[in-house]
Parts: sequence; C-alpha cells; structure tokens
Amino acid sequence: MLAGAVAAGLITLILSALGPVDLAAIKPGTGEVLEIVKISLAVVAGIGGVVALVVAYRKQRVTEAGENREQAKLYTERFDKASDKLGDDAAAVRLAGVHALAALADDWAGGRQTCIDVLCAYLRMPYEVSPEPDASVEHRLLLRSMAEVRRTIWGLIGARLRLAAGPSWRGHDFDFTGAVIDCDVPFFGVRLSSGTLMFNGAQIVDGNVWFHDTEFSGCEVVLSNMELIGGELSFQGAKFSSGVIWLVGTQFRGGEVSFGADFCGAEVWFHGARFGGGKVWFDQARFLNGKAYFGAARFNGSEVTFEGARFDGGEVDLRAASGVDPASFGLPATAPGLLLPSREEVTPGADQQSP
Repeated sequence: MLAGAVAAGLITLILSALGPVDLAAIKPGTGEVLEIVKISLAVVAGIGGVVALVVAYRKQRVTEAGENREQAKLYTERFDKASDKLGDDAAAVRLAGVHALAALADDWAGGRQTCIDVLCAYLRMPYEVSPEPDASVEHRLLLRSMAEVRRTIWGLIGARLRLAAGPSWRGHDFDFTGAVIDCDVPFFGVRLSSGTLMFNGAQIVDGNVWFHDTEFSGCEVVLSNMELIGGELSFQGAKFSSGVIWLVGTQFRGGEVSFGADFCGAEVWFHGARFGGGKVWFDQARFLNGKAYFGAARFNGSEVTFEGARFDGGEVDLRAASGVDPASFGLPATAPGLLLPSREEVTPGADQQSP
C-alpha cells in the first residue's frame, strides 16, 4: 500500500508539472496502454524494493545494537568476576583472576587498556618482599604463592608485547610506578613503537628485568628515579631507534646493568643518575645517532666499562658528569660524538665515596 501510494503521488506530481492536458484528445492504442501499465508496475516494484531495503536495514541496525548491548554486558560481567578474584585470599583464585583478566583484554579491544591498568595496579601494590626470620612455614608458603601471582602477570604482559603475540597489547600504556620487582620480568624481544612504559620510582631488588633485543621506536620509557639494588637490568642487543628513554635520577646501587645496545636515533637521558655500586656495562654498544646525555650524573662506586663500544656519530655527552675516568671506563681519547669532561675535571679514582 505504501509503494502504491508513493507511485500514485509521483504520477500526480509529473502530470501537474506537465500542465493542463486535454484527455479527450488522447486516444492511446491497446499497445500503448499495455506499455503504460508495464512502466507503472515497474515503478511500483522498484519503489517497493527500496522500501523493503530500508526496512531490512533498520531491522539489521536494531539487531546489531541489541547484540552490541549484550556483548558489552558480557564483557562487564567478565571484568567484574575477574577483578573480584584478584582480591581473594587464596593465591590459586588470584591466579585464575589474572588469567581471566588477560583473556578478557585479548577479546575486548575497547576495554583492553582498563584490563591492563588493573594488572599494573596489582603489581604496584605494596607487599612483604621477604618473611621475617621467625615467620611460620605457612606464612612463608603464602608469600611464595603470592610471588607466583606477580611473576605470572609480568610474564603475561611480556608475552603480549612481543612481535608474534596476537592479539598484541603493543601501543598501550603500562604504569609500574613504584613497583618492587623481585622476580624475572621477561620483556625481551618486544617492539615498543607507541604508548608509555612507566617504571618511575620502581625498585629492582632481585630477579632480572630483561629488555634483550627489544626495539624502542617511538614509545616513551620512564625509568627515572629507579633503584637497582640487586638482580640485573639488561638492554643487551636492544635498539633505541626513536622516542625518549628517561633514566633521570636513577640510582644504580648494586646488581648489574647492561647497555650493550644500538643507539641509533632515540634520546636517552641519564641526567642526575647515580652510579654508586654494581656493574654498569656499555660494552659493544654502538652510538650511531641520537643522544645519550649524562648531565649531572655521578660515577662514584660502580664498575663502568665501555669496552668495544663504537662511536660513529651519535652524541654521548659526559661533560657535566662527575667521576668520569676515560682510562678505567675504556673510553677513547677522541671519537665522533663523544664529549668528555676537560682534562682538569678528570681525576682518576676521585669521588669514590658512596652518595
């Protein structure tokens, strides 16, 4: 009925546009009448098809909207259940919550950052690193089981940041501010081209934080005010091609740190860093481009070496650093881009007291 009414309206509109017509003077033959009927039927059928398409489209939109609401409701329910498990007293239940939240982040692109934020918040929460000497066996087992939960989160994040991971979590923000790290953090082989990786004020007390073969190509990595007390922080084989890496105010008090990486475009800031213990290796590093700035850094206790490092144009600015000893560091007297303190400011063995 709607299609017929529309057709009649169109015919009326056309006839009115043509002006007065002397119907008595029009004597169509049988063939002409049949042709007119065919055209009219075709017009009506075409209009009916358009109406059917419009109705079908609206039904599809309504159906999709309903499905999206159901999907959003399902995601919300999964998020609530997984988050609740993270607060359970039993480590096994927390582990289940961790895996459930990671699986939800894989499925739910729109809520992935929220799931990541919850996992990172768990790693930032304070906890008892080691039991008291008189702690019971049950308490010691509890601490070990809770450590397994944290270890699992680090592992899940690292796996989803690697190039072959799918769905990938690359490009999102990870905030580990103030986290205490006492286990292995396997961030090796990841590709970080956007987003933020925040370790500001974190403490590495044990374990290994591995950025082996990682490529930093546009992200912002904040390692400022970190403390390396034990364990290892390694960038061996990493590639700093773009972006900014902040190690401002970082304290290397123990353990080992390796920067045997390619510096080929990124800016790496060691301003105010304190090298007061442990081993710091820039062995085999290649400074090809970009900038490594050591303004106001203090070398006063760490074993620092640049053995085999190549200076091929990237700027390494040590002019404002104190305690620099080119000979013991294994630095060449001159090299492209290498900026050393003046001879008067270099005193072998100076400034050896702890900060």
